[in-house]
Amino acid sequence: MTFEVFNKYESEVRGYIRSFPTIFEKSKMAEIWDVSGKRYIDFFAGAGALNYGHNNPKINDAVISYLQNDGIGHALDMGTVAKRDFMESFVNNILKPRDLDYKLQFVGPTGTGAIEAALKIARKVKGRKQIMSFTNGFHGMSMGSLSITGNKYYHDESYGVPGYTTQVPFHKYLGDKVDTIAYLRKILEDDSSGTELPAAIVLETVQAEGGINVAGEEWLKDLRQICDDFDILMIVDDIQVGNGRSGDFFSFERAGIKPDIITLSKSIGAGHPMALVLLKPELDIWTAGEHSGTFRGNNLAFVASTVALDTYWSDDSFSKEVKIKAKLVEQRMQKLVSRFPEIINETRGLGMIWGAEFKDPSITSAICSQAFEDGLVIETAGAESDLIKFLGPLVMTEELINEGFDILENAIVKVLKTYTPNTTKGAK
Repeated sequence: MTFEVFNKYESEVRGYIRSFPTIFEKSKMAEIWDVSGKRYIDFFAGAGALNYGHNNPKINDAVISYLQNDGIGHALDMGTVAKRDFMESFVNNILKPRDLDYKLQFVGPTGTGAIEAALKIARKVKGRKQIMSFTNGFHGMSMGSLSITGNKYYHDESYGVPGYTTQVPFHKYLGDKVDTIAYLRKILEDDSSGTELPAAIVLETVQAEGGINVAGEEWLKDLRQICDDFDILMIVDDIQVGNGRSGDFFSFERAGIKPDIITLSKSIGAGHPMALVLLKPELDIWTAGEHSGTFRGNNLAFVASTVALDTYWSDDSFSKEVKIKAKLVEQRMQKLVSRFPEIINETRGLGMIWGAEFKDPSITSAICSQAFEDGLVIETAGAESDLIKFLGPLVMTEELINEGFDILENAIVKVLKTYTPNTTKGAK
């Protein structure tokens, strides 16, 4: 196995190939094989883009059939049968059962493109330039998205990241005893706080890359009330933790709230590039072509997503299955805390996204590397990469979940044999 072509010709910006140093060849649902035939269990799911698994047979069959019948592939924002079918499926399977009323805006096929569009329309609607976001939030890698992303690793002053953004403490960012909602309300109502009234507040209800920080249901309800009280739009970034990751299709359903704008990407395309902005009808004040994008009409994604929606979201059976498997994931994470209390602080998560927080961040990469060597694809999370994160496909079996966690446990045991604690940081 040689990496010569990658090392010689691909940019130094490449990242995941460094964490997973092999050349992959085949995949099926929650398993991957490399060119040597070695099998890996997938606890990563393409960073959340493969909720329905690799090469899901129902999705593949539909896409292959569409291609063989010369279906439209690229259509900008023109009307196609594939797009019509997707919209009807999304409205009937997702919006109507949840009593939600949104217009669908198709944007360029990445999550950051959806965020850019959401920020743009929020500022246009409210006539204000300021946007508010939260500590530890991650929203993408383009300029507007970076301006509301917390982690300084992704920032460089030479980028010229635009201003007009304010970041405030997320739920429990200052500890259990500090009410961050009360703080937010105070700085908004106090004319001497120095805080400009924002057009929108942007949040992930579960901060994935930021450390698997889960906003409480009451906190989300209170935030919705603040937005109502101060005429601020609520934008929920459901790019990674939407599409069923929380157990419900949308991550905010548990709180009974209705955001003004929702951004979706990753698994909304069921394995194919696609991004979508949902906005309340009264916010749809775009003029024709005002926000554009060449690849906002990926019809293969429409075909794939329609099958996924019709197969998994026509009733609540799939959601119930996900929540059952989520309990297993939580139990296996809790077992890690119980077995290795000397190195793990706690576990936290929701649905099928969980993380174990380690006292010493220097050990997590070694554990993930050992797990990969033993046949498990798993990644870290958090500003200091101090969490090991479960993000497996929603369709993976309980048997594979258990097998994967067995590999992870054994990897921790192996790493601990040569582990020297870092006493300078990380311990709580």
